[in-house]
Amino acid sequence: MKYVSTRGRAPVLDFDDVLLAGLARDGGLYVPESWPRFSPDHIRALRGLPYDRLATRVMAPFVAGCLTEEELADMVADSYKGFTHPAVAPLRQIGHNQWVCELFHGPTLAFKDYALQLVGRLFDHVLAKKGRRVTIVGATSGDTGSAAIEACRDRAAVDIVILHPRGRTSEVQRRQMTTVLSANVRNLAVEGTFDDCQDIVKGLFNDHAFRDEIGLSAVNSINWARVMAQVAYYFAAAVALGAPDVAVDFAVPTGNFGNVFAGYVARCMGLPINRLVVGSNRNDILTRFFEGGVMSAEGVVPTLSPSMDIQVSSNFERLLFEYLGREGAAVERLQDEFRASGRAALPQGAWAAMRELFQGHRFDDEATLALMRTLWTGTGEVLDPHSAIGIGAGLKAAPSLAPLVALATAHPAKFPDAVERATGRRPDLPPHLADLFQRPERLDVIANDVGAVRDYVRAFAGRGQRP
Repeated sequence: MKYVSTRGRAPVLDFDDVLLAGLARDGGLYVPESWPRFSPDHIRALRGLPYDRLATRVMAPFVAGCLTEEELADMVADSYKGFTHPAVAPLRQIGHNQWVCELFHGPTLAFKDYALQLVGRLFDHVLAKKGRRVTIVGATSGDTGSAAIEACRDRAAVDIVILHPRGRTSEVQRRQMTTVLSANVRNLAVEGTFDDCQDIVKGLFNDHAFRDEIGLSAVNSINWARVMAQVAYYFAAAVALGAPDVAVDFAVPTGNFGNVFAGYVARCMGLPINRLVVGSNRNDILTRFFEGGVMSAEGVVPTLSPSMDIQVSSNFERLLFEYLGREGAAVERLQDEFRASGRAALPQGAWAAMRELFQGHRFDDEATLALMRTLWTGTGEVLDPHSAIGIGAGLKAAPSLAPLVALATAHPAKFPDAVERATGRRPDLPPHLADLFQRPERLDVIANDVGAVRDYVRAFAGRGQRP
């Protein structure tokens, strides 16, 4: 399998090099040169498989030529053996034809674990094979950071620095990052928004001399391996409900668009997905786009669902690449226009084609709390704000005969204040995190400035010591 950049000017790479590269050198994101296709019989053969074996079969085409299926299977099995539910990504029925896929049974209680537990092991394998060391720099709106740190802590060939927007994550989210005191881990609280953090990370990747100097790599969903691993739970859910003989709708709470794009990939591979419904909070650039075909950035507003407090969704570029006929130059022009003016319109034909598969719905904080309350009283399901928005978006969509699967992306205990406001119940953290609020924290506050972050990372890289 070979990979190309969404901007068309970066070298074509194999999987190993895409894993280590993260962002392409032309500023684009890597995607497969062509999508592997599973026949209906191939999909039927996934029925009844344990999650790790199903995930291995789904991901195997993407690592072809770099990993054997046996090597991948060993890493996948190891990645999920510590998850707290035997089904790994279980389905729970909440209505006649509505289901929740619970993606919070990993070590940090968020869907990011499903990819990052594997990505950490992939890094170990590839770095050992190449005799290299990397410095990972990532931005988080709340969940990616803790999942990435948990996956990379104490690894011999990796240092990791995570940027989060100061004061804009839940306290549980922050502490899951800052209480990890491993020598190869650092956390930076940036005086800004998640979009600012993400811009700093992209700025570091676009500084090619610095990138080469420290062996810069990424764990954000700009890294293709993240998206690849997330495709598996779409197959697991759909197959459990009768695919390929039954088509399925999915509803997904969305910030950076990586989770939804994984569903698009599953569909490209042959999984019968009727609709992908995108749930947004007040930071609703994606909903507005699907309504009118125009990307228009506005200021980021803090909400009860901080992981979605984003106006620039990085992975949306991968979708633009697909609907612009895989023309890298067209993607680059559109992105340059958006960066320059905060606004860009997709050609009407491309937008109309997107609308055949995608739709978006928004919920402000009060509507989110009402959803959480209704779901609790009506179904007994205690949900965090992000997951409730996903379910709400699916239920708000036009009725369909297909089963609806909403992705529950975080454990309610990660957002106890919001859950208590909605339900009157304060969810407890699982036993392995019960003492989280007693653990010492380590973080550094830093200016919203790419130069300041560059200096910090340069001082830290490869030494595991505080700058």
